Amino acid sequence: MAAKVLFFGDPGIDDSLAIMYGLLHPDIEFVGIVPGYGNIEQEQAVQNVAYLLSLAGKRDIPIIAGAKGPLSGEFTPYYPEIHGEKGLGPIRPPDTLKTGELLNFDEIFKIIQKYENELYIVDVGRSTSLAIAFLLGGEVMNKVKGIYVMGGAFFVPGNVTAEAEANFYGDPIASNLVCERAKNLAIHPLNITIQALLTADIVDTIVRYGTRNPYRGLIRPIFDYYYEFYKKSVPGIKGTPLHDVVALSAIVNPSIVQYAHRRVNVELFGILKGVSVADFRANPDKEPPETLDRIALRFDYKKFITEFIQVMTMGDVDR
Repeated sequence: MAAKVLFFGDPGIDDSLAIMYGLLHPDIEFVGIVPGYGNIEQEQAVQNVAYLLSLAGKRDIPIIAGAKGPLSGEFTPYYPEIHGEKGLGPIRPPDTLKTGELLNFDEIFKIIQKYENELYIVDVGRSTSLAIAFLLGGEVMNKVKGIYVMGGAFFVPGNVTAEAEANFYGDPIASNLVCERAKNLAIHPLNITIQALLTADIVDTIVRYGTRNPYRGLIRPIFDYYYEFYKKSVPGIKGTPLHDVVALSAIVNPSIVQYAHRRVNVELFGILKGVSVADFRANPDKEPPETLDRIALRFDYKKFITEFIQVMTMGDVDR
């Protein structure tokens, strides 16, 4: 039976690639998507989700309006040089595209109750929308099989400051709240997602063999745009990281990651804003088991990318 997923994101190139992967995966069923601000403004994120769903003929998947800004109320800058003016590199979704009915936020709780203890929540953007859901829904939010987040950085530099990863930095209050309140939380930090490289050769394979992939025409221009940014920001990198795909893939391919169990906190202010903190001493302080989160620290790139290629070519390439 396919894993039922309620997806939170801010698409954005890497979020969009995760959505494409999820929509094409035979073992993943999106039961709702919550687009919010982050890589782009929330209104454009809604349009991008509607565009990706329309290309796949999946207009029946509920779209739920997410947050428009962080819990702190701070101004959110956007960086078109990373994700493009519309969030999809050089691709511009039609302005006239109908989104269908944009559902109210309380639809999140209805979905959780419908699929109680069978549902996975995946959050690969700023965690504002998910944090608000915890504030409004309370323990209803933990009636799920697992919460899978992309965010944080352990043992590696950050990608927005010297130590902070972008999602946790973008709304550290929300990220810390989720870490405190979510049970069965799995965090997929920058130190493993930076390894999940999409290379030009892999793109060639997807374009060549993915003849049934409705996103085939988007992959090359999106990759080229994203790679230009990464070549400047990370000299010598061989491709573009599929940060957000990792958190989604780990649900249906659990052997691609190995987790450590630690309590995670996120610094809220000052020079350490957005920094993810966990106790990795040989003898860490004792914490109640229910407060421990799973932090992905080891990653099997070969298994991950082999399965990603198969999904994106819709099975037309041998493993």
